[in-house]
Amino acid sequence: MLKAILIDDEPLAISRLKRLLSKFPDDFEVVATANNGHEGLAQIEAHQPDIIFLDIEMPVMSGFDMLAQLQNMPLVVFVTAYDQYAIRAFEENSIDYLLKPVEIERLEKTVEKTRKFQTKPTENPFNAQLMSVLEKLKPKKEMHAISVRVGERYVFIPLNEIGHFEAEDKYVFLNTIEGKQHLISHTITALEEKLPSYFVRVSRSSIVNTTLIKELQKDFNSKFVVVMKDIKRSRIKTGTSYTEQVRRLMEI
Repeated sequence: MLKAILIDDEPLAISRLKRLLSKFPDDFEVVATANNGHEGLAQIEAHQPDIIFLDIEMPVMSGFDMLAQLQNMPLVVFVTAYDQYAIRAFEENSIDYLLKPVEIERLEKTVEKTRKFQTKPTENPFNAQLMSVLEKLKPKKEMHAISVRVGERYVFIPLNEIGHFEAEDKYVFLNTIEGKQHLISHTITALEEKLPSYFVRVSRSSIVNTTLIKELQKDFNSKFVVVMKDIKRSRIKTGTSYTEQVRRLMEI
């Protein structure tokens, strides 16, 4: 018998799932329930369950965020309203899910899968593949502005006022369309991952706001010079390994 914890911010969903699981008394013992990620972490710590049934979308702390804080990963069955694309990702990686509202016929398949894991625990795919799949499905937080220090104050600069970022040695600078430059704590690589898609890396040391490009000029060795619309008409050379990316971006 597997010790189970149900984690969902909808009390009716928990009640329904608990009732359905009661039809499999030889397989599951529901030892606790939780209404959010914080409670879920506490209950997991207290009971050390074999399996958790976890809602993905919960306020304050999502199911993704909660799992990221676990030291020892139990079996995980997602109780989700995710779209078909996400569900395919779960299926392809043998990570189980239950689509709301949970139906007994679908739960029976989950029961069969957990029975196999009990008899062959070394074949449990959750620990090996779970976090990589979650990272792909996890909603990205959208960045709208970057904070910079001005004297004793921190000022937020909207992304649409930023022309480009450039790295010099160990430092990264933010350059505004008004020609101001600010030292920031982000690395170029971190910015590339966090910024919206209209910011594109054109060299090892530069990321540009493509909505503020005035023109591209051909340079030596199939490179380009990106001319910006900022007050300085900044000129940024593209890197060799980024040439094709720039060509695709500008459809040339």
